[in-house]
Amino acid sequence: MSKGGTDFVLLDVRSPEVYTCGHVRGAVNLPHAKIIESKLGSYPRDTLFVVYCGGPHCNGADRAAARLARLGRPVKLMIGGITGWKDEGFALVDGTSPA
Repeated sequence: MSKGGTDFVLLDVRSPEVYTCGHVRGAVNLPHAKIIESKLGSYPRDTLFVVYCGGPHCNGADRAAARLARLGRPVKLMIGGITGWKDEGFALVDGTSPA
């Protein structure tokens, strides 16, 4: 990811307000409750989505993964979410941009 080349879409499935306060660089914000086919239309059907939420205390990523799977989209969970990301020493970016 740090080199700009990925073969997946990283989805931050938390609220826009929380996303703006800090997210993984390159993540796209799409709250789990808003995952519907029309929001995914710009992605090819075989696009792999990797979803994360706040961390072990949050079930947003699990709910997002279930929604994506029901829509027939490939999906994986980023175990640990934001909590795990920070625990591993990785930085967050703030603002609304996924870059």
